[in-house]
Amino acid sequence: MANKFITAISLLIGTTIGAGFLGMPYVFAKAGFLIGAVHLVIITTIVLLINLYIGEISLRTKGNHQLTGYAQHYLGRKGRKIMLFLMIFSIYSALLAYIIGEGNSLSFLVFGATSSYFISGIVFWLTLSLLNYSGIRALRKYEPLSVALVIFLALFIITLFLPRIELQNLSSLNTQYLFLPFGIILFSMLGYTVMPEMEIVLKGKEKYMKNAIILGTLIPAFIYLLFAISVSGTFGTATPEIATLALGKIFVLLGIVTMFTAYLALSISLENVYMLDYHISNKKSWLLTTIVPVSLFTLLEFLNKNSFIKILGISGTISGGIAGILILFMIFQAKRKGNRKPEYEIPINKTLISIVSLIFILGILLEIFMH
Repeated sequence: MANKFITAISLLIGTTIGAGFLGMPYVFAKAGFLIGAVHLVIITTIVLLINLYIGEISLRTKGNHQLTGYAQHYLGRKGRKIMLFLMIFSIYSALLAYIIGEGNSLSFLVFGATSSYFISGIVFWLTLSLLNYSGIRALRKYEPLSVALVIFLALFIITLFLPRIELQNLSSLNTQYLFLPFGIILFSMLGYTVMPEMEIVLKGKEKYMKNAIILGTLIPAFIYLLFAISVSGTFGTATPEIATLALGKIFVLLGIVTMFTAYLALSISLENVYMLDYHISNKKSWLLTTIVPVSLFTLLEFLNKNSFIKILGISGTISGGIAGILILFMIFQAKRKGNRKPEYEIPINKTLISIVSLIFILGILLEIFMH
């Protein structure tokens, strides 16, 4: 049992903690640590609730399905199409953000400044696109190592910088940026898609699903909190959008590797969506995956709108928020129409759905129109 339980927890932690955590200290420093911490607590509570609902949906439904499959089963073809669109939108947004992040990081590493980030971003995109086209997909089997690297990087920075924090850097509040942390924190907490896989791992031991989800959700939140304290508490308002840029070149290099592996994993996932769900050929799937993010990167550069934080924030609020609302409607249907008795049940009512949905909708509107 222990191995299955630990594996299930690791799956959720690994899916949740990605390169997005590099933007966490910036939003904490910009808005103020207390504001950031309140956002983290609220969003973690909501995400934990939704993760538990997805787990219950999985346990109430016979057979193995992905989120799109559950959406079709309980919300019909339109539900599946919306969920699929959200997955694609989320991946494109993340790929775009990682091109921006890698551009800044490579420029800083090579030239000592971020002024050449656009050219560096194009070089990164071209390199990954060619590697992907040439069959680098084999590296996907090493994805667990990239997850371990991300967690190691976060814990190493926490250990190194936590003793250096200055309390005055954590005491300021800036209500002008009251809602800034919402999108980036939501993006960094999302692990919806792995829940069905956790059920598969725990087959025969489904009674441990609830505890695995709780631990797998809370551990990343705790790491994020310590990471944000360590970096924003040390550098204050000088904290950059990509945290590693403030920590020295060795950390910048580690951040580059982190975003490299995240970009690779997401681009392969998107290609698979096009090939498996839309039955598009390998070459056309590769082309769709590679052309869209670099086109957006170029367009936003022309408009002077390229921002690592802004892109991840929009991705988190729109894809995470709308998917969360769909899941809330799915659990209502699953409780009525599910064909299997679940190992645990989480209460639900219309008031709860209304409150959480309203938070998501407000988050989307504020992210789009206020920042």
